[in-house]
Amino acid sequence: MIHITEKHDCCGCSACVQRCPSKCISLEEDEEGFLYPHVDVGNCIDCGLCERVCPWLNRPEKLPPQEVLAVKNRDEAERMASSSGGVFIALAREVLGRGGVVFGAVFDSGWEVAHAYAETLEGVKAMMGSKYAQSCIGSSYRDAEAFLKQGREVLFTGSPCQIAGLRQFLRKDYPNLLAVDFLCHGVPSPGVWRRYLGEAFGAGAAFRAAAGKNTVLSQSLNSLPVLTGIEFRDKKSFGWKKYSFVVRGRSAAKADKNSVLLSVRHYENAYMLGFLSDIYLRPSCYSCKCKNGVSHSDLTIADYWGIDRLMPDFDDDKGVGLVLANTDKGTEAFGRLDMEVRKSSLDDARRFNGGFNEHLAAHPKRETFFRLLAEGHTVKQAVGICRRIPLAKRAASMARRAAYALLGKGGFGKLKRITGK
Repeated sequence: MIHITEKHDCCGCSACVQRCPSKCISLEEDEEGFLYPHVDVGNCIDCGLCERVCPWLNRPEKLPPQEVLAVKNRDEAERMASSSGGVFIALAREVLGRGGVVFGAVFDSGWEVAHAYAETLEGVKAMMGSKYAQSCIGSSYRDAEAFLKQGREVLFTGSPCQIAGLRQFLRKDYPNLLAVDFLCHGVPSPGVWRRYLGEAFGAGAAFRAAAGKNTVLSQSLNSLPVLTGIEFRDKKSFGWKKYSFVVRGRSAAKADKNSVLLSVRHYENAYMLGFLSDIYLRPSCYSCKCKNGVSHSDLTIADYWGIDRLMPDFDDDKGVGLVLANTDKGTEAFGRLDMEVRKSSLDDARRFNGGFNEHLAAHPKRETFFRLLAEGHTVKQAVGICRRIPLAKRAASMARRAAYALLGKGGFGKLKRITGK
């Protein structure tokens, strides 16, 4: 029976929940907002299937990539609607064209992130774009298995641990499965995301359910906007590299009109800053066991950060994708796409992309962050406190900037020559 004693030993893929024949395993949310398996011991039949499908307990050998490519979708509208180079939508169109099914992460009715499947291009569009909260996988592994057994092609996209969980759940290789993961920075807490949305916009099913039970909140709920779109990686205002966090919605006064409720560069948004500072990643993410070929994905896709330095003529700041073709099936599937392609190397790709890192240092104030939330601070306040730079460091940074401004380009070299130090 699956038994989690250390939270860093569970990635939350839910393979154990979906494979359990007696349905005695459920997922329960902890105080940090992450889901963990809980076993109803009284109904457990000790079959051991939950342990056999756990990707943390059963790790295969790493698969080195066969090819490393820099790519761009030739359809500029599709590329602009994508986080990077527009690879996913091109793969999805190919699979759908042959009567297949596509699995990926979408926003649910409460703007939380969950896995779903689509059989139309319109349904797939909801899966486009990065979504920076761990998705609830639900019954997606069981659903994918059913489609595979029917002989239909399945494109399943997810984080490395979700693809590893899928592989273990299936326990065999299906020729009609194309598994695609991405270079993962780590998955943030769904609970923190839910709380941020509630605080900033009054959004989310949990917030609205609570409001329905509270007279004061119910009255204020009528004046809150109805969210209609969230983009973590909008390129339209400031380009791919300085992407924006954008939230759209309809106000009660103008129910028929969409408007931009928030549009800021990612480094100006509290939730994004907390995520990128590694404050509220899942504990297992700080020492990931599913990256760099362990998941046995057919393709790995990502942003090709650093392409402006490696291939400046290929970069137009509208997004360049990195593709690692890990299997013959992946190489064949990508070869069917009509993309602009440049060959690259794994060494070059690793130089600028932190998603390859299997070990991350947890933010030194991670525990402080969750304590602050428990004490009633908002997500924005807690992130601000945890990221506050000590006065001495701020003074040193200001001194460095002043030196650069005073001495111009190459300021520290000049300063060294002047002072002899």
